[in-house]
Amino acid sequence: MKASAHYPGVTLPAPVPGAWALLAVLVLALGACSSAPKRTPSPASGSGLAIRDVAPADPFRANNVLIRALGLVGTPYRWGGNTPEGGFDCSGLVGYVFRDAASLQLPRTTREIARFDAGTPPRDRLASGDLVLFGKGDSVFHVGIYVGEGRFVHAPSTGGTVRLDRVDGPYWRDHYAGARRVLD
Repeated sequence: MKASAHYPGVTLPAPVPGAWALLAVLVLALGACSSAPKRTPSPASGSGLAIRDVAPADPFRANNVLIRALGLVGTPYRWGGNTPEGGFDCSGLVGYVFRDAASLQLPRTTREIARFDAGTPPRDRLASGDLVLFGKGDSVFHVGIYVGEGRFVHAPSTGGTVRLDRVDGPYWRDHYAGARRVLD
């Protein structure tokens, strides 16, 4: 080993064959991990509609709602249910989450939630914590909580569990009936 010209008395180890190539590969691999992919809004399947998330008016309460709702994914569906222990139907889930996470009392049924006096954001400008409604014609029969990036949490049906789905999914896109912004 030879002494370094810059630091007298310091000896450097002999170079390992291929060390520079290994170092270059490592630097490139780590560099690839550090860059975030660019996100672009995806159009709703076949609808040509891009959902652009907007910031909630009260980010703290919206975040509490999202954390609570996502924590209930996997809870069994039960018609008339409104507790994690007993299971949820769609409006029971929504009522429980908003009462527990945002201290907000919502109507008990989907029909009453659809008539609730709240803002009605357009389909392409939803905020986390908005309620999304689904139905056919003038009848609204399902409600969920929008979580962002085109997804919502809901209690779908008998035999199912609380889950995440896409607002622009084939069934939900065709039955979308509006939204309510209750966290303004």
